Amino acid sequence: MALRHAVLAALLDEELSGYQLAKAFGLGVANFWHALPQQVYAELAKLEADGLVAGREVVQDTRPNKRMFHVTEAGTAELERFAAASAKPSALRDDLAVMVQASDLIDAGAVVGRLEERAAFARAKAELFEGLLRKFRGGLDEEEFLHHGKRIGPYLTCLRGLAFERGNQEWCERVAAVLEERRSARAGQ
Repeated sequence: MALRHAVLAALLDEELSGYQLAKAFGLGVANFWHALPQQVYAELAKLEADGLVAGREVVQDTRPNKRMFHVTEAGTAELERFAAASAKPSALRDDLAVMVQASDLIDAGAVVGRLEERAAFARAKAELFEGLLRKFRGGLDEEEFLHHGKRIGPYLTCLRGLAFERGNQEWCERVAAVLEERRSARAGQ
């Protein structure tokens, strides 16, 4: 997947400025695609040049003018082509996993500290996703929303983000406990 497809998907629901889009990548879209603000702005310019998004200038009185972007018919067609292609399997690339791999021969205390930090981050991110899911559902329960909600794609990707962060949290907490237990046992020998 290219950043262009993530940007197009993020613009499907509403017209957004580059700033709003970059902020969306910091929150909801980050559960499946990470991009820095400057990458988002550069991709918007490419998408507009390729005719996949269209931008319009919005004049503001007390702030600088801004550009608002929306997906064009060509952009929707590009998403159709993308959706028809085979999806590549995900691969884990995680510096923390490398640290854990080496934890038998390095200071496991430092690794435990990194695991605790990551668990706290994952917990906070999971809470964010839970709040987004509640917002998506409005007053509906999940099954009702999944059957009758207007647009469920963002909800379903948010569910994936929640599962990912919960899995990260559980793994980090378990590995930290195992490493700490082994450190204590070695210290007691």
